[in-house]
Amino acid sequence: MDLRNIAIIAHVDHGKTTLVDELLKQSGTYRENQATAERAMDSNDIERERGITILAKCTSVEWKGIRVNIVDTPGHADFGGEVERILSMVDGVCLLVDAAEGPMPQTKFVLSKALALGLKPIVVLNKVDKPAADPENALNEVFDLFANLGASDEQLDFPHVYASGIGGWADRELDGPRKDLSALFDLIVEHVETPKQVAQSGEAFSMLATTLGADPFIGRLLTGRVETGTLKVGDSLKALSRTGERLEQFRVTKILAFRGLSQQPIDEAVAGDIVSIAGMTKATVADTLCDLTLDAALPSQPIDPPTISVTFGINDSPLAGKDGNKVQSRVIRERLMKEAESNVAIRVEDTPGGEAFIVSGRGELQMGVLIENMRREGFELSISRPRVIYKDEGGQRMEPIEEVIVDVDDEYSGVVIEKLTGPRKGDLVEMRPAGHGKTRVVAHVPSRGLIGYHGEFMTDTRGNGVLNRIFHSWAPYKGPIQGRRQGVLISMENGTTVAFALWNLEDRGKLFLGAQETVYEGMIIGEHSRDNDLEVNPLKGKKLTNMRASGTDEAVRLTTPTRMSLEEAIAYIDDDELVEVTPKNVRLRKRFLDPHERKRQAKSA
Repeated sequence: MDLRNIAIIAHVDHGKTTLVDELLKQSGTYRENQATAERAMDSNDIERERGITILAKCTSVEWKGIRVNIVDTPGHADFGGEVERILSMVDGVCLLVDAAEGPMPQTKFVLSKALALGLKPIVVLNKVDKPAADPENALNEVFDLFANLGASDEQLDFPHVYASGIGGWADRELDGPRKDLSALFDLIVEHVETPKQVAQSGEAFSMLATTLGADPFIGRLLTGRVETGTLKVGDSLKALSRTGERLEQFRVTKILAFRGLSQQPIDEAVAGDIVSIAGMTKATVADTLCDLTLDAALPSQPIDPPTISVTFGINDSPLAGKDGNKVQSRVIRERLMKEAESNVAIRVEDTPGGEAFIVSGRGELQMGVLIENMRREGFELSISRPRVIYKDEGGQRMEPIEEVIVDVDDEYSGVVIEKLTGPRKGDLVEMRPAGHGKTRVVAHVPSRGLIGYHGEFMTDTRGNGVLNRIFHSWAPYKGPIQGRRQGVLISMENGTTVAFALWNLEDRGKLFLGAQETVYEGMIIGEHSRDNDLEVNPLKGKKLTNMRASGTDEAVRLTTPTRMSLEEAIAYIDDDELVEVTPKNVRLRKRFLDPHERKRQAKSA
């Protein structure tokens, strides 16, 4: 069967997964009476809860006798490592752009990778039926973006369609019939090149592994595109590392091909097919699986380096082991190493003591998703504040700079610019009206200045602002940046909180918990209204007497406490604080010091 391999790339929430839903429906992948889920490609629980794509996933559809392999990719910059790997599997990309918002940071990031590989894109202007849509302006911005990224003349001559993913239609003209996606299907078949069919030339089999999976019955699975030759079940292959070192020799026990949303076993894979292979025990992502006669590894796409690091440690609080069953450092290390093996954008290093591990990645969201997955698996962890990774160039300290694009109501643009360019030492690049009472602000800000800023940004903009960020470049160190201004309220006792005590503490600051919750000495229970830390007693009850007086029996009414999400807690803490993560709770606490260190600090104070 004739083949086409294409990846769908876009900024987060521009409608990739919804469009793939419609492609599956209209290609006849589902039975007429088959029950289908919305955003069928988002199979992960966290993906469904947050409405974002985290893992790149493959599917395939048939259109007029041609099989189209489609790869749905993540839209958030923190998961860009997934995108960089899978672009080597495809021969074309479908670039989705929101007709109202235009090209956004992740669009620029993924598109630059695709253009560098020589892929020819198809531009889909999505959501053209939105009231704020301006498809012609969005198309002009896309063309300018292509030119700025150094696209070739052939890539600049890109075809485009106007579409509505949720409406299930795409047309070559803006005022088209708006019935179905046949125009997009036909454009993919016409514009995307057929994979090089070299199966008949007698070349030996080779394939670059791009994603790693596991099946409880089959075992380890490596997915990739067959570059040369053919493969049959029972063939013997060898695995080569990126440097060409021989890792293992194995026999292929299963070949699985993507058919709709499922994988089906096939007897033979030919060049151009995207398949999963079982039978290996050591080979992993970016390794080459090839015939025994070959000795050279296939070139793999270089992955951008991590920009932040977080320390994962054991939970050593007084409440350790109450919620989770995986608390030992050895078990935590095994889980992190397993993650680093399948996710090439993550690096794991041991600390000298062996009880903590430095995990480096792309951003706070990527770390948050990893920690959330681990807590759901029963792990208990203590997490440090994210730290920016620096590098030296010619004896000069360099730090990562991020491009920040903010869409905000006109009345709040001033405070946003002041916060980004003042204490966070950013540079304002562009400020322009975005229509409908909105302003678009573009700034280049040090990564460490953005840690913990999102919560403050949402408060400043009354929840109406949208902030997108992506790595831009390395720049000379810009000097110290002030962290959190407020101190914290720290419990001085172990026990259960009392409503009367919390009521009296409300004047001291904002509380993070309510009555009848377990606390311990050193646990952070709120934010102080001043810049110093304050030790308080949340267990102090009301003194009872046998005298009655006016006002002694008034009801205690507590203000609703501020509950932080996992990402908010990680971004909020200071350098001397930790986030305690268990399957049921997220707590903040001070780092525990040994008695000698505590005495030394007390004397110096």
